[in-house]
Amino acid sequence: MTSSLLFNVTTIAYMASMVVFFAFLGSKNKTVGLAGSLLAYAGFAIQTVGIALRWKESYALGYGHAPLSNLYESVTFFSWTIILIYIFIELKYKYRIVGAFVVPFALFGMAWAQLGMQSGIEPLVPALQSNWLLYHVITCFLGYAAFAVACGISIMYLFKANSEERGGSNPAGGLMGMFPPIRVLDDLNYRAIMIGFPLLTLGIITGAAWANYAWGTYWSWDPKETWSLIVWFVYAAFLHARFTRGWVGKRAAWLSIIGFAATIFCYLGVNLFLSGLHSYGSSKM
Repeated sequence: MTSSLLFNVTTIAYMASMVVFFAFLGSKNKTVGLAGSLLAYAGFAIQTVGIALRWKESYALGYGHAPLSNLYESVTFFSWTIILIYIFIELKYKYRIVGAFVVPFALFGMAWAQLGMQSGIEPLVPALQSNWLLYHVITCFLGYAAFAVACGISIMYLFKANSEERGGSNPAGGLMGMFPPIRVLDDLNYRAIMIGFPLLTLGIITGAAWANYAWGTYWSWDPKETWSLIVWFVYAAFLHARFTRGWVGKRAAWLSIIGFAATIFCYLGVNLFLSGLHSYGSSKM
């Protein structure tokens, strides 16, 4: 058994979870919702084993590095962190319906990795040969994952708020009646960002330390560094506006969505379309 096979099974599990969650939206059947969660948990467990196995495969090839070094591995790990944060939110706050809006992010990442990327294990380029790789990538992607969950919750908020504005309060039996109250969704959006923002901050700090180790400077205004700072400012603005101006509701939801769009461009757009010190990111992290 190989890690690639396990990642393929993971992709199928996340796809099944998404389909079942959509069926949950349509049927409002709690058993169906539980099945969607269990499929996501199963995919997460299989993916965890797959990541560990890929790490072992790297050592067997004589490279011996964590499976976080190229775009295939990073997208796979990003999907894993999204489900990790989702599971935490679901178990802590007991809103299973959030899975219908978060699992698709993880599925898209896994499907793209399996269908559109080269999955070979390669030796690290010199700039990546550092323990800072582990610290930086883990903190950044946990932050990104929390922002992905916040984005999914914000989409739920906008659906719920627009529905209530058009027709007043939704009956308990309607589709929107399955969603948490908009006050709860707004709070969950804030809480997810409060998980992600410190992690992103730590990721930037570890990235600066890594840059000094690899290139002899903590900050060089490389496109990747610049966009990471832009993302940080977007979420800092979200928190500042909430604390000082009481920004809640639709404005907060839209800012959360914009922040995640900036996050995706920082992660993928810069790697794929811009050149700089991180130009190896088109195939490497």
